[in-house]
Amino acid sequence: MTLEAKKNYDLSVAYRIYPRVSKVPPVFKDDKYKLSEFCLKSFKNSLGDLKAKIFVLLDGCPPEYEELFKKYFEDEDLELINLEGVGNLATFALQIKILLEQKFSDTVYFAEDDYFYMPNQFSEMLELLKENDDVNFVSPYDHPDDYLLKLHEHPYQVKASSIRHWRTASSTCLTFLTDKTTLKKTREVFESYTHGNHDASVWMSLTKYNMFNPFKTIKNRKEHLYYKVIRLAWRYNRKQLLLGKKWKLWVPLPTIGIHLESDFLPPTSKCREFMEDEVSKMDF
Repeated sequence: MTLEAKKNYDLSVAYRIYPRVSKVPPVFKDDKYKLSEFCLKSFKNSLGDLKAKIFVLLDGCPPEYEELFKKYFEDEDLELINLEGVGNLATFALQIKILLEQKFSDTVYFAEDDYFYMPNQFSEMLELLKENDDVNFVSPYDHPDDYLLKLHEHPYQVKASSIRHWRTASSTCLTFLTDKTTLKKTREVFESYTHGNHDASVWMSLTKYNMFNPFKTIKNRKEHLYYKVIRLAWRYNRKQLLLGKKWKLWVPLPTIGIHLESDFLPPTSKCREFMEDEVSKMDF
């Protein structure tokens, strides 16, 4: 694995993939390889003219998955890392290590293998991150939980660009953009996920929304995840909550990425319609 290099890339990506379907996706439900290619092709198209260094964590993948990445990216832009089924927690820990140690770019992206991206829109995330001091993390995904759960009811900030809005959020999944300086400062909090913390609890330890209102926690304790997320955040990241910085996570409206889990599609119908149209164009 080559980690030393000049900073001649727009971003470095740690892309983890494994050959089984973990959720219930809306497309290619029984074929992870086709689902993987569908997502990878959309990621490449979303990058547009951006130059990305891709570290691929192939966790128990057969050889054809290596060829899949070579189909969409030049060899010089790829670092293929074969792992023997080490699992979700270990691959996330490796993502952190790789992105902190690599020297290709100060901008880093954590990628999971089940996201569909809108074409030529990834650059908007980079622009938001680089042009705003109060943007620490950017998610491509407008998560429906932000509209449905009491856990995510809180005041938020909004920024407007020429084609979309961005707003602060309390949490997201583990696909996100940041920079090495921020990742280094928050590494311990993210690594708590590998020790049993919940991904939402990791994020809420950083953003701190709804973390200091015990009355609201008691009131909403029967809501799915509410009490669990609050409890785990305090269990694993008490020091960050009490003494650490309040970091800002931003999400796009409308969404740039669609997490392909049938029960959690973003609320933007045109994005879903575009995704379904792209399915029909795939030439396997």
